Amino acid sequence: MFEEAEADPSLAKKIFDRRELRLRTALLNAQYSLLSRADRTLLVVIAGIAGSGKGDAVNLMNAWMDPRHIHTLAFDTPSPAQSQYPPFWRYWNALTAKGRIGIVFGSWYVPLLKEAARKRPDADFIEREAERIRRLEATLSANGVQIVKLWYHMSAQAQCARTQALLSSPETAWKVMPEDLKVPKQFERLRNAGLAAIERTDMPAAPWTVVPAADTPLRHLRTAQILLAALRRQQAPRPARAQAAAGKSTRRIRDRLGEVDYEALVDKNDYEIELGLLQGRLARATRSPRFHKDHSLVLVFEGQDAAGKGGAIRRVTHALDARQFEITPVSAPNSDDLAHPYLWRFWRHVPRPGRIAIFDRSWYGRVLVERVEGYAAPSDWRRAYGEINDFEAQLADKGAIVLKFWLAVTQDVQLARFKEREHSPFKNFKITPDDWRNRKRWNDYARAANEMLARTDTPAAPWNLISANDKRYARLQVLRQIVHAIETRL
Repeated sequence: MFEEAEADPSLAKKIFDRRELRLRTALLNAQYSLLSRADRTLLVVIAGIAGSGKGDAVNLMNAWMDPRHIHTLAFDTPSPAQSQYPPFWRYWNALTAKGRIGIVFGSWYVPLLKEAARKRPDADFIEREAERIRRLEATLSANGVQIVKLWYHMSAQAQCARTQALLSSPETAWKVMPEDLKVPKQFERLRNAGLAAIERTDMPAAPWTVVPAADTPLRHLRTAQILLAALRRQQAPRPARAQAAAGKSTRRIRDRLGEVDYEALVDKNDYEIELGLLQGRLARATRSPRFHKDHSLVLVFEGQDAAGKGGAIRRVTHALDARQFEITPVSAPNSDDLAHPYLWRFWRHVPRPGRIAIFDRSWYGRVLVERVEGYAAPSDWRRAYGEINDFEAQLADKGAIVLKFWLAVTQDVQLARFKEREHSPFKNFKITPDDWRNRKRWNDYARAANEMLARTDTPAAPWNLISANDKRYARLQVLRQIVHAIETRL
């Protein structure tokens, strides 16, 4: 894989000069074509041996194309604030919109490469990191991000010579980093680390290309040619695993909505007493030092229209410090949301330890309303189950307590609440033509909800299916589940 690069091939400068103008023009035209179509993001991941000219490659891309439409994402060691979130949080938040080019310098590969370059690497850690990276890149690729990964490489002798040449002039000495000076002694381990990363994460939808880096003209030419080929693709490659996931599930889907005890109710006096007790326990739990240090809380509320999600959320927030929680009401995506991968807008609301994120509707819209109303293609909503499970697992791995509530009502109770809202001056804003239209597709939504419950009810993020015909019963059940989950974890 590295044979050509370690032979340190070169290109005559006069040949490069003849091609440069044509290449620059073609790159600029292809960039503007991508910008006008805005059908995908081009994400260029930069990696390679230290001191191999990666920074020069990034500068070249910005110089040869319009830098106003290029977003260079340089990631260093996570700050203390960034370390409070799941590792991929900062990458999701920085994602470039469709039509633009993102250059990732210091990427999600750093932990894998560092471990693989150790004298005694942890093989299990390397496999776990590689699998996480494959899932991330498969999700991005399936959601409109074209990924091109460039590994800049050269021989140990060429790297040493380049470093010394840079050090010889005050004008270029600043380019030499401390890690560049260590490469000759560690070259074999660094080379093997790169090989391990490439072999484990090279996918048709996110391929690696090794760029010979010893000779500057050849490095520039190869970089430009790879970018041009990627920009000229009519369609971004789709991950094979995502297409396989688009097939129909063979899992038997239970009618869990039909199994709900819709007769469950609670006496008003008992409700008032237990409500206060549960809110007190919730207040103590969420104010505890250990919760603030180690855990966050993610609450997802889904259910039929008029099932009482808003009322349940208010009973939860009455027990919380207003500075501690954020409520995110989720509606149809706006233009900015549509310019990014589907989960992007939800990653932006992931809480850090000590904080609480409450979602009034959520990322499950893709497998509910987008599925039923035909806003998402079958391949997209079928693939979304796995992407959602992976997203929630990443939250849980970082200490988040993830609880999902489906508030279930019967059709006759929903109808009564709709009519009440229409005639109430305090509630008529809650009823819309969409509510009546959705009601006509009750069975379609029930089928979608039952499949969602079957395919996304996981130990890391369980579903709590709650009868909401009696609002008091539903509110107490929500609080009971939250209090039990936090107290158990603490």
